[in-house]
Amino acid sequence: MSTDISYTPEEVAKILRISKFTVYELIKRGELAAYHIGRKVRVEGADIESYKQKSKGMSSLPSLLDPPASSERLNQSISRDEDLVICGQDIVLDILTRYLEKQFPQIHFLRRYIGSIDGLMALYRGLANVVTAHLWDSDTNEYNIPYVRRLLPGHQTCIINLVYRMEGFYVAKGNPKNITTWSDLTKPDIRFINRERGSGARVLLDEQLRISGINRKDILGYTDEEMTHLAIASKVARGEADVGLGIEKVAMQFINLDFIPLHKERYDLVIRLEDLERPHFQALISILKSPSFRNEVMGIGGYDISLMGEIIAKT
Repeated sequence: MSTDISYTPEEVAKILRISKFTVYELIKRGELAAYHIGRKVRVEGADIESYKQKSKGMSSLPSLLDPPASSERLNQSISRDEDLVICGQDIVLDILTRYLEKQFPQIHFLRRYIGSIDGLMALYRGLANVVTAHLWDSDTNEYNIPYVRRLLPGHQTCIINLVYRMEGFYVAKGNPKNITTWSDLTKPDIRFINRERGSGARVLLDEQLRISGINRKDILGYTDEEMTHLAIASKVARGEADVGLGIEKVAMQFINLDFIPLHKERYDLVIRLEDLERPHFQALISILKSPSFRNEVMGIGGYDISLMGEIIAKT
C-alpha cells in the first residue's frame, strides 16, 4: 500500500467496515491519527495500517487491498474491532450497555446521549445501530411507529419495548403554585424550562399545546432549553424555574421536588430489521428478558417493565 495516499473519514469507514461516527470517535480518542486541511479531515493510509496493527483483532480486519467481504459474511460474524453505537439518555441504556459489554468484550459499545428524533435520524444515516424513541403522535395516540415510518422511509426496522415511563411536571415541594395541567403553563407568574427540540418530552409538550389550542408564546420560558431530564429537574429544584417536564424516575432523586404525573409513555428501542438475527442483537433481546437485568431495572424504581423485550412492530 502506498503511504502517500490520504483518505476522508467516509472512505476510512468503508475500509474498516465501521460507521463514520466511529471513525470520528477513534480520531477524537487519539487512536487513529488524522490531520486537517482547512475544515476537512484526512487520514493517511499508513496511519490506517498502523491502527489496524495495534488493534487486538488485527487478524480479522481487512487490508486496504482486500476485496470487500459480502454483506452476508459481515452479518454472520463479529469482528473484534466492530463498534456498535447506542443512542439515548436513560440510565437503563447504561445498564444494558454494561450487560452487552460483558458478553461481547471484543466489541466497542459507544453511547450517544441524544434525543429521540436525532437518534432516528442517526439510524437512518447509518451513524447508529440501536436508538431509543418516546415520540407520541396525537393523531393516532400511538408511540414511535408513526415517527419511525416517516423518518426512515424505505428502511425496514424492528421496534422493541424497553420500558414504560411516566412523564409529568417537576414542581417545587408542595406545589406552591398549583401547577397541574398544561394550561397552567400560561399563568403569568409561572416560569417554565423546556427540553431541546427533537426530544420526546419536547414533542409531547408541543403536541399537547397544539391539541389544547395553547399558544407557546404565552408560556414564559418556552424558549429556555436544557438537554436532559436531570438538568430540568435540577433547575426547578434550585428555584430557577417553577416547572419543567420530565420522567418520574429523575424526580425521585430530589428531596425538594414533587412530581405531577401527566402521560404514560412507551420507551422503545429501534434497530434495523436486517440486524435482528445478528448474534449481539439476539443477545440484546435475551438480556432484556433475563431475570437479572429485569430485577436490576425494577430495583431502580420508576419503570414499568411489563413489555420489556417484546417486539412492538416490524415496519
